[in-house]
Amino acid sequence: MEHRAPLITPVLVAGCIIIMTGFAIRASFGVFQIPIAEEFGWLRSDFSLAIAIQNLAWGIGQPIFGAIAEKIGDRKAIIIGAVMYAAGLLLSAGATTPLAHKLYEVLVGFGIAGTGFGVILAVVGRAASDENRSMALAVATAAGSAGQVFGAPLAEYLLTFMTWQMTFVAFAGLIMSTLLVLPMMRSPAQASKAELEESMGTILIRAFKDPSYTLIFLGFFSCGYQLAFITAHFPALVTEMCGPIDQGGILAGMGISTTSALGAVAISLIGLANIGGTLAAGWAGKRYSKKYLLAGIYTARTIVAAAFILTPITPGTVILFSVAMGSLWLATVPLTSGLVAHLYGLRYMGTLYGIIFFSHQLGSFLGVWLGGALYDIYGTYTHVWWVGVGVGAFSAIVHLPIRERRVTPQVA
Repeated sequence: MEHRAPLITPVLVAGCIIIMTGFAIRASFGVFQIPIAEEFGWLRSDFSLAIAIQNLAWGIGQPIFGAIAEKIGDRKAIIIGAVMYAAGLLLSAGATTPLAHKLYEVLVGFGIAGTGFGVILAVVGRAASDENRSMALAVATAAGSAGQVFGAPLAEYLLTFMTWQMTFVAFAGLIMSTLLVLPMMRSPAQASKAELEESMGTILIRAFKDPSYTLIFLGFFSCGYQLAFITAHFPALVTEMCGPIDQGGILAGMGISTTSALGAVAISLIGLANIGGTLAAGWAGKRYSKKYLLAGIYTARTIVAAAFILTPITPGTVILFSVAMGSLWLATVPLTSGLVAHLYGLRYMGTLYGIIFFSHQLGSFLGVWLGGALYDIYGTYTHVWWVGVGVGAFSAIVHLPIRERRVTPQVA
């Protein structure tokens, strides 16, 4: 009887715990915007810019931590990331000026990079068998979605009996506690002999010369733009542009009686739908062409976003959009990381995916910042929404010419 490698391994379980915890804390930052602004009398844009800077630092830190993991070891990179994450949170708890918050969010961003997708997915990818790799990457990605679901409610709950400063301290302890599962993060070397003999510089040059790598880099930009814009601004868009909630209807009966409450629920719905969507993408990724699946996801996002803004915004369309967009939310991550591993091997997957992810975070920074800037100019989110539709269509197109053929290492 043929032996089948298990999908669920200690490496996957530990990776899921670390990603879920890190993303739960990251997803909660919007909850602190009003308490911090009210305490110090800051403009709303002060804390928003700090979050945008966090996204950019995360993007810059991702290839750096990928390289650190490949040079000195995955677990050491995760320890450095967790310490930076906790330090950023602790320093933020004592910050009293907008500038200080912006500076400390750089530390938080680097901490997310060290405990997030770039490092963890590389370990999970190396530890998984060829047949399970696509699904294992999807499970680890879905764990991030699970963190998004409970992170904000956890922050809200903690704020009912402690200050925002003490909540930051509690979160610093929480991220450090993930280091307890590090002994499980032992991944066998799945790289080929030829890959192991190559230097990082050699494979980076090969990737940079390959047009397919550039197309993947360009395509991931819109994913970051759309996700960050919606996370940061969709609750406000729903609050201001959505039609009234029927006070005798189902939503009101569930306690969702205002459009602001609906905006908050929309983000949780996106996270819930994303778990299923990401797992489905992982299942499909080992059966069908990854580039065509990615092009299809970006096309579907474009259609869903365009349909939403072209129709009257009602509580019903908000819920439909949240479920539809959520099912497409992080479905790109296991496919993109899996495509990088397929094309360039596993040895330097963390660094190569980290560089691709930098494009994602450039999009994230632009999505958060441009959302506020265009809103201030036009008094509506419609214009910036159409920018998101446009970049989604661009990503759908640029994935089509990718050559989905393994770039074979040359051994002297």
